Amino acid sequence: MAIKAEHLNYVYGLGTAFEQRALKDVNLEIKDGEFVGLIGHTGSGKSTLIQHLNGLMKATDGVIYYNGRNIYETGYDLRALRSKVGLVFQYPEHQLFEINVFTDVCFGPKNQGLSKQEAEKRAKEALTMVGLDESFYSRSPFELSGGQKRRVAIAGVLAMEPDVLILDEPTAGLDPRGRDEILDQIERLHKERNMTIVLVSHSMEDIARYVDRILVMNHGEKVFDDTPKEVFKHYKELEAIGLAAPQVTYVIHSLRDHGVPIDNNITTVEEARDEILRLLGN
Repeated sequence: MAIKAEHLNYVYGLGTAFEQRALKDVNLEIKDGEFVGLIGHTGSGKSTLIQHLNGLMKATDGVIYYNGRNIYETGYDLRALRSKVGLVFQYPEHQLFEINVFTDVCFGPKNQGLSKQEAEKRAKEALTMVGLDESFYSRSPFELSGGQKRRVAIAGVLAMEPDVLILDEPTAGLDPRGRDEILDQIERLHKERNMTIVLVSHSMEDIARYVDRILVMNHGEKVFDDTPKEVFKHYKELEAIGLAAPQVTYVIHSLRDHGVPIDNNITTVEEARDEILRLLGN
């Protein structure tokens, strides 16, 4: 077990006239090596939840465990936790502040107390992982494209060698090629290093394609927790809370409504292609 939350509640402005309950009795478990998708409409509690998972925010009520230990207990090293549970924010500018890319990525390992030599070794490895070569090292992170900034932000977290990587909308605003490149790199990290991944995304196609399991939030509550195929069977309920299923789901159901005996568990374009070819006898 990597992360477990029990009866998690969080209230913004507690004790004031502007109280807002952002999390309501959330229970969840994220196991080692899982690739989990987290979805929900704007204001559903997704971003609040992920900032609890590495101790950036403290619950109003409830408990979070990391590897079986209560992170709220007296003396718990939250700094060490944040090295093990890395969080990449939706806006990479929030994590980029050094004079150049290489120095920026070195910051985390140095802050862990590693030597300059070890920090630089980790930085080089992390930048290679996200597809940035030495030509980027001396560039200002603020002069990069949106996709490049995200890669640097991810590299900065990877250089600390986390066991869990949480990404908040890592492909927001990117073109299809940039989106696929970043998500493919994240998938490789998951497979090659058995890294636990939590992906927050508004793209149902991306969620269906990459993750093993989906957590659905609505008004601070967890409303679904299952495999993509099972969650997207509830596409009408998802629509009712401001979400949707992948577009291919609607195509499949339309074909079934017209009498085509096609598998209704399909959630990706690749699966739809293979099933249609099977039905055609190819």
